[in-house]
Amino acid sequence: MSKLLEFVRFKDCNLWSVATLLENQFNYNEDYELVKIGSFLKRNKTQIIIDDDTEYKRVTIKLYNKGVFLRDREIGKNIGTKKQFCIKEGQFLLSKIDARNGAFGVVSSDADNAIITGNFWTFDVDYNQVNPYFLSLITTTKQFMKFAQSASSGTTGRHYLSEDRFLDVKTPLPSLDIQKQIVKQYQDRINLATSQEQQAIQKEKEIEEYLYQELKIVNIDNKENQILDFIDYKKLASWSYRDLLGGLQLKSSEYDTIKLNEKTHLFKEVFRGKSPKYEKDSKSIILNQKCIRWNDIEIEHGKKVKDDWIQNIDNKFFTKEKDILINSTGDGTIGRATMITKEFENLLYDSHILLLRVNQSQINPLFLTFFINSTLGQKQIENIKSAVATKQTELGINNLKNLQLIIPSKITIQNQIANHIQALKNEIKTLKTEAQKNRELALEEFEKEIFSET
Repeated sequence: MSKLLEFVRFKDCNLWSVATLLENQFNYNEDYELVKIGSFLKRNKTQIIIDDDTEYKRVTIKLYNKGVFLRDREIGKNIGTKKQFCIKEGQFLLSKIDARNGAFGVVSSDADNAIITGNFWTFDVDYNQVNPYFLSLITTTKQFMKFAQSASSGTTGRHYLSEDRFLDVKTPLPSLDIQKQIVKQYQDRINLATSQEQQAIQKEKEIEEYLYQELKIVNIDNKENQILDFIDYKKLASWSYRDLLGGLQLKSSEYDTIKLNEKTHLFKEVFRGKSPKYEKDSKSIILNQKCIRWNDIEIEHGKKVKDDWIQNIDNKFFTKEKDILINSTGDGTIGRATMITKEFENLLYDSHILLLRVNQSQINPLFLTFFINSTLGQKQIENIKSAVATKQTELGINNLKNLQLIIPSKITIQNQIANHIQALKNEIKTLKTEAQKNRELALEEFEKEIFSET
């Protein structure tokens, strides 16, 4: 039930605006004094006239509390607005248009002496009252966003910040010693998250080193500039140098380098996905490139297709457990592979995805997925991509069959390698999850320290 009556203390009535007075009320830690933002932020309007022959730094402020960054450097003659303002390291900068969306932050050292237009405001900070890191943190909170929103108004789609209303807003401000302690607690958790992320990166490197070691890789030759090369006549599957030899040659001291085109008993089927017939209100979906991650599927990116269309497609095209899906086109997506698990059976995929169904008595599909996703597979796919003149790159069925594979003949060795890599991948996933959780907790704990829970 909505409240019919609200009370505001007379000392807080700095202007006769019901919206502003009520929106600025919040729960906070009563151990800390409420201080007007304007008591530690003072507007700075150091104007500069742009000289045509001088190079200037320009900045951008990312939305949603992502901070201030150097955008570019530009010569004065290419800058249209000649009257601008100069900013200094340590100042507080905001966008009067996008402050309500978190466009503010502290000026970093690389943005020192940059220029801004009148759409940005810069403030000198009294660091005798507020720790610079504490200021950066408090501007990332939901409450600070609320302050900025309540101090912004406009009759059009754009809401401009009111400087007076913004500076009149009060925020909890502990003593400098407590600020420093709070910042340390925050930074300790962030450092833990960073350490976990670095451990995850190191384990990714371990996977690559392990795969190279177990497969006894002795060389990866680039044969693009080789003048003369030879190939057995029986291996002439097509009249294409790239198909026969490729730009890269993988060599192992223990295992043969093979291609599916030459060892057709190693796979059962290879399919290209179907060109979809979309329908917004359908119950059926089709996988696209965005769904296919590095041995993972994000099914939420799938698109809806016509029910009657998908029901008429031969069942052999639909995914089965231990099939391999591989993105066949696109910058940033080509070559990503995932093995189908039971939860993702009976799904259809579009024409930018290939399905490889291997002979599981000969190849562990998880092993092959890890191989394709490793540098051993991705370097080859990158080599194929670089040979295409158009922007739309294509792996394709024939190129997939011509990838060089180093596969131990004993399935038990493949199983051992796949299981070890999977264990490392699980550790990596846990580390990344914990790192993300710690980053979120760092800010949550900061907010709980300053603001009481509603």
